Amino acid sequence: MAKDYYKVLGVEKGASADEIKKAYRKLALKYHPDRNKGDKEAEDKFKEINEAYAVLSDPKKKQEYDTYGASGFKQRYSQEDIYRGSDISDILRGMGLGGDVFSQFFGGGGGRGGYRTYTFHGGGPQAGPGAGGFDFNQAYGGMGGAPPRGNDLIYELPVSLEEVYHGGDKMVSYRVGDKTERVSVKVPPGIESGKKLRLAGKGEPGPPGGSAGDLLIKINVLGHPLFKREGADLEITKTVPFSQAALGASLEVETPSGKTLKVKLPKGTQPGARLRLKGQGLPKFKGSGDGDLFVRVALEVPQRLSKEQKELLEKLAEEGL
Repeated sequence: MAKDYYKVLGVEKGASADEIKKAYRKLALKYHPDRNKGDKEAEDKFKEINEAYAVLSDPKKKQEYDTYGASGFKQRYSQEDIYRGSDISDILRGMGLGGDVFSQFFGGGGGRGGYRTYTFHGGGPQAGPGAGGFDFNQAYGGMGGAPPRGNDLIYELPVSLEEVYHGGDKMVSYRVGDKTERVSVKVPPGIESGKKLRLAGKGEPGPPGGSAGDLLIKINVLGHPLFKREGADLEITKTVPFSQAALGASLEVETPSGKTLKVKLPKGTQPGARLRLKGQGLPKFKGSGDGDLFVRVALEVPQRLSKEQKELLEKLAEEGL
């Protein structure tokens, strides 16, 4: 169950930025691993308060957390995203606290170096080294042990809805230092925006003796002129004249596979009704089967009428239609 960040820090939902920081400093001092050697409960609590502070101290993340709740927020932010831009390192350094706490945040070994991010949009980096990143190596004064690994890189990859439907390979180019690297990325069918694909060892080189970081491919599914996506389901709007909605008809409907199917429009179909084409949506990401395609019905109201059409409509109006 997702944690309530306000309860974790012991503050009210309307707490100010200063109150949130004050509560965090007090709890960090109490639960920091340096002050609780071997106390697993204190370590878990320290992890919770750092995560809570990283979210509530950032106006944008706090707003999304308040809007979507704990579970909805976790679906939108990875662990790396949560800590990006946080001033935790400055606060702990100012309090004279340190220690090997990296593994409590990301589950990595004590030998991992600082986490810095670079975001790419089909070309060069949009931010330089460390921009928006949370450098644990700087915050905690080095980990000791094995040589640290290189930094991870993030590459934002735009994909079309057709590519999401079929899956396939895409070639991407990105910069590592003064070199341009090219790698092939396999796009899994049904993948959603925000999901990340990890290419091990394709990030920044580590220092002598250390391994390279990873390349994280962040998926950005582009909008589509016909289809609206809802998970694995799709929706398409078909506009029909009043006569077809009243009398019934057969509609031709495009599908993401490129095929055109026919769907029966029942007599008396109301505006906004949805007709279901089972299994004609997108493949379910990391699941079996396909989603559905829904056809939303809209009525077409002519802006101009011929003399005959107007006379017919007037007669229908007399009949109560």
